[in-house]
Amino acid sequence: MNCKVVKVVFSWFLVMGICFPLSMETGNVSGSLTGQAWALSSESMPLTSNIFVDIAKQQNPAVVNVSMSSKAKKASPRRQTPPAPPGLPRDPRAPGGPGQKDPFRDFYDKFFDKRPDNQPKRGTGSGFIIDPEGYILTNVHVVDGAEEILVNLEDENEDEKEYSATLIGSDSKTDIALIKITRENGDNTPFPYLRMGDSDKLEVGEWVMAIGNPFGLSHTVTVGVVSAKDRSIGAGPYDEFIQTDASINPGNSGGPLINIKGQVIGMNTAIISGNTGGNVGIGFAIPINVAKSILTDLREKGKVTRGWLGVMIQKVTPELAKSFSLKDNKGALVGDVIPNGPASKAGIKRGDVIVEFNGHYVSDMEELPKIVANTTPDSNVDVEVIRGGKSLTLNVHIEVLKDGEEKVAQAQAADPLGMQAQDITPELAQSLGLDTEEGVLVSDVTAGQPAADAGIRRGDVISEIDRKPIANTADYNRAIGNIKAGRTVLFLIRRGGTTIYIAVKVK
Repeated sequence: MNCKVVKVVFSWFLVMGICFPLSMETGNVSGSLTGQAWALSSESMPLTSNIFVDIAKQQNPAVVNVSMSSKAKKASPRRQTPPAPPGLPRDPRAPGGPGQKDPFRDFYDKFFDKRPDNQPKRGTGSGFIIDPEGYILTNVHVVDGAEEILVNLEDENEDEKEYSATLIGSDSKTDIALIKITRENGDNTPFPYLRMGDSDKLEVGEWVMAIGNPFGLSHTVTVGVVSAKDRSIGAGPYDEFIQTDASINPGNSGGPLINIKGQVIGMNTAIISGNTGGNVGIGFAIPINVAKSILTDLREKGKVTRGWLGVMIQKVTPELAKSFSLKDNKGALVGDVIPNGPASKAGIKRGDVIVEFNGHYVSDMEELPKIVANTTPDSNVDVEVIRGGKSLTLNVHIEVLKDGEEKVAQAQAADPLGMQAQDITPELAQSLGLDTEEGVLVSDVTAGQPAADAGIRRGDVISEIDRKPIANTADYNRAIGNIKAGRTVLFLIRRGGTTIYIAVKVK
């Protein structure tokens, strides 16, 4: 199967298809649709033939169609396509040569990047009302750049009414936006709304329902199960998606993922798609607890305030654990410390392994950015590190994360080439049409850095470095860690069914 990873590209554009991608308590409901929070009354409801019918009837009134429009912009120079590697001709249809497509960008480029900036844009996605005042959750990419946001709401008679919506706040790091609608002419009738559940209690195998507007088909209901939790798809430091096989398609973005208690446990956001851009049984939703954790900031400030530690971290591999005299490969290894940042001022040093932060055990590198981000700025926290085989606790004054600082904090100090790689999971192997999970997938490439300059691209699979096989990220990290400045490194790359060598000059 030839599939593509489509990350956060889900709104359905009208002129040409584009797939872009207040905390409530749960409780019982009764009465008419208007102004009611819909959640089934039983905390442990048996799965009957009518359970999904009941949920769909009860939830649909609070699921909305969100549309946006923006005016034409002044024409600007097109983004440059990265150069093809030596020996491969450039294909204007996709980066990398004939038939060679970047699975992360191809779908986006096909429907959006080739659309001239001097044409107006219109698109639709989904959303759901979360309180009787008309606050609505959706994805940032559904409303990003909108000059006008319209919401279609279906009443108890299944008649649709259109409302003008206001953007209250947005957070691009989690792709969550909060918008609001208001009834007209002094009408104080409360809006129907959905109750939010606890996504931390979600179990793999649970039945779930997705409701949204795929391809503009309003209030479409699909059913599936939770396939996995805490799934990483290379979306950034707050990457912890719910994976489901409930059918999610263009236009579902921003819609709710609901459990059989009628509670929202996720926001549908991304898919792995086939050539048509449709669902192949692998969809992703943002856990609702992520949205709940930032709602107050979005509502009161219009943006999210996060804590900042000021370190560059990397994964502790078994080899690194041995080198640093660690008992196991838990924690986050500090590759560098930002000068005059919170960590620097507190005495955290390069080579420290952070194992506990403010009472939270850090089992893996990926956990630390989330824990730090959720820490209140201007607060003091205890950070336990392992230094020289001994435990040391330091008190750190957490500061506010500012624009630009996060990119530095995410950098992996062990990589001087300007790219990041991840293990190839069975899902990724299937989506990329690979017959093996050997190698590592290039998940990000920084423009202007050695890897990008040499022609390595996001979506490439690295099979060898300096003629030594690379089976996983442990092999990759070990090979990259031995690279010295000024030398040339030889990569064997698999791309679109073709194997090529790329030589990278290290700065």
